[in-house]
Amino acid sequence: MSNNTTIKGGEFVIKETPYTDIFIPEEFDEEAQMIRQTCLDFLDTEVLNKLDAIDAQEEGLMQSLLDKSGELGMLGVSIPDEYGGFGKSFNTSMLVADAVGGGFSFAVALSAHTGIGTLPILYYGNPEQKAKYIPKLGTGEWKAAYCLTEPNSGSDANSGRTSAKLNAEGTHYLINGQKMWITNGGFADIFIVFAKIDDDKNLTAFIVEKDFGGITMNPEEHKLGIKGSSTRQIFFNDCPVPVENMLSERENGFKIAVNILNIGRIKLGAATIGSARSVISRAVNYANERVQFNLPISKFGAIRYKLAEMATRLFATESAAYRAGQNIDDAYDALVAGGMDEAKAKLKSVEQFAIECAIIKVWCSEMLDYVVDEGVQIYGGMGYSAEAPMERAYRDSRINRIFEGTNEVNRLLVVDMLLKRAMKGELDLMGPAQAVASELMSIPDFGEEDDKPFAAEKKIIANLKKAGLLVAGAAVQKLMMSLAKEQEILMNIADVIGYVYVAESVLLRAEKLYYTKGEEASSLATDMARVYLYTTIDKVNVAAKEALYSFGEGDELNMMLVGIRRFTKAQPFNVKEARQRIARKLIEENKYCF
Repeated sequence: MSNNTTIKGGEFVIKETPYTDIFIPEEFDEEAQMIRQTCLDFLDTEVLNKLDAIDAQEEGLMQSLLDKSGELGMLGVSIPDEYGGFGKSFNTSMLVADAVGGGFSFAVALSAHTGIGTLPILYYGNPEQKAKYIPKLGTGEWKAAYCLTEPNSGSDANSGRTSAKLNAEGTHYLINGQKMWITNGGFADIFIVFAKIDDDKNLTAFIVEKDFGGITMNPEEHKLGIKGSSTRQIFFNDCPVPVENMLSERENGFKIAVNILNIGRIKLGAATIGSARSVISRAVNYANERVQFNLPISKFGAIRYKLAEMATRLFATESAAYRAGQNIDDAYDALVAGGMDEAKAKLKSVEQFAIECAIIKVWCSEMLDYVVDEGVQIYGGMGYSAEAPMERAYRDSRINRIFEGTNEVNRLLVVDMLLKRAMKGELDLMGPAQAVASELMSIPDFGEEDDKPFAAEKKIIANLKKAGLLVAGAAVQKLMMSLAKEQEILMNIADVIGYVYVAESVLLRAEKLYYTKGEEASSLATDMARVYLYTTIDKVNVAAKEALYSFGEGDELNMMLVGIRRFTKAQPFNVKEARQRIARKLIEENKYCF
């Protein structure tokens, strides 16, 4: 557990976080590491040697793998002891998603079952529903799927047309409608189904058993990637659902969907971390083995750049993911200590950090897409071959930027949630934004430089936050209510916020390692933090200027551009040499080793 239990979600934008208040992956205890190793061993012995059969959807294979993983307890990590699970922390469940993330289609099936398939019942079910369903879901005896998306309702989930009508006897709801892109649909025993009762404006959630009847399916979808994941269209034709199988309250379905998706987003981020780790290791292996011009290609600077940049982006996003995961755990502990019900506290703690969940979903999925793309490039012609391992990783990665909310929707949500919290008085954004605007009218402070370790980098982070506040504050002031329609500007602001969050996270991780492990032991972490930070400066500069160009004009625009130049200024840093040091370590270890 970290030292901090008071930080609010989104508060990183306006508040400096000390390294003592964050959790880093190096702090996982022995028990958590054993759980992780169990997952990795399972992939090695049961999954990675069956990838072709999994992708061919060999009859019964995925169900068998889920059964075996259930026997090992992999499906019950988040389930409380009273229902036969292990009741581990949120961050431990993140570690499981990370470890399983290198399992391609199996990882998707397991994540859908343990996450969006199981958690709605665990967090919103009544005692009878939990007692009936959770133990069997935790062992894998029953498999779960989540039925939200419809042909005409994707990102706009609450517009779904699936209907539920109470029968004349008042005993069952008859569900009619079509759901699509349903992961685990072909073999699930339990479906979490969202439908509208009569003329309700909002969805209601139901627990539907496959054996209730009135359920038919289309054949398996033919997909670009995750070919081994069962994906079906599911039709409900007067499917009779007992009234006691309504989940939570009438019209509470949309809230359930949103809150469960918050969990799904950060868990997806964790899964991409595990996938990227295995891709980088394969790329390093190949670069060491492939000889051209009488040298292993790992000797060449262009390849070393790729390996180092892949590792740096992974290290940075991993830092952000586990930082947020521990924030959720700390918030949960504080809420339970304050007397809140455990299930409600779990949901409230995740909701509190929904902004961070969205950031991690976006930055981790885009990190993995970069990693697999460069992995293909390092393999060269072999990377394009279905006989080599990069092809499957490349195809499977692409879905991560689409499901759990597209990256575009999640970027918009980051800014939307921040501004709504500001309007509710939960976060003081306008005060700091006004302070930044006032700072532009003053003479810059050229006082003595702080020579403490990481002081210069912390100043850069603080200034990048000022750049974000400057743009966001100006956009709100200039565009007011019309800002909600200016998606390009909102996405520029989201990019500034996201890059700063990840850059700060990796810097804090490096700083914590510096003070706990020593300068030499933390030197490569420091290199990666600095490489990520210094490349972030330019990205923030571009995103901020693009936003300002969209609505600023005249002297006001020129003044704000002066501010952006000031806030994205830094002393030179030799990123090439830092990347060389990172690459040398990867090449020496012949795997991702950070």
